[in-house]
Amino acid sequence: MNRKSVDLKQFDISTLNAWNHWFLLTAGDFSSAKYNSMTISWGAFGVMWERPFAQVVVRPSRYTYQFIDTYPDFTLSAFPAGYEEALSLMGAVSGRDRDKIKESGLTPVKLAEVGAPAFAEAELIIKCRKVYYQDLNPDHFLADYVKESYPAGDIHRVYYGEIVGIEAPEPFYRPLD
Repeated sequence: MNRKSVDLKQFDISTLNAWNHWFLLTAGDFSSAKYNSMTISWGAFGVMWERPFAQVVVRPSRYTYQFIDTYPDFTLSAFPAGYEEALSLMGAVSGRDRDKIKESGLTPVKLAEVGAPAFAEAELIIKCRKVYYQDLNPDHFLADYVKESYPAGDIHRVYYGEIVGIEAPEPFYRPLD
């Protein structure tokens, strides 16, 4: 994939449209081969505590939860068209039960800024260091449609990750003025 390291001030993504396609959230440690990935489509990008951040949510029942909860960082990988089958598999199959990464045909790669891997086939890689987490509190849900997302009570944990690096092709960045 034709990616380059992008200065965070150059990163340019529509914060609402970014989540219209799937990301692979990966947490753990590439060097020790202890990591897992899951397909996600909920999250946010922005600025918090004067730093660029990515916000992701993970249910405690997901296998990836133990990795994102234990390790200090995570990655978000976005893929070009043609990877829908692999991303579907990564979202439907648990890494507890099978080697879904191998089955997907995707290639994990080591990164310099974080211990969590990303994928060689990704067109966009966002590298994050965790800075905050909080469990959603159902007593604070104000809209019925939010409550309806949790019929089994498997409430998400929210993670804020400071974006510490980005690799992307040209459509995801703009020249500095």
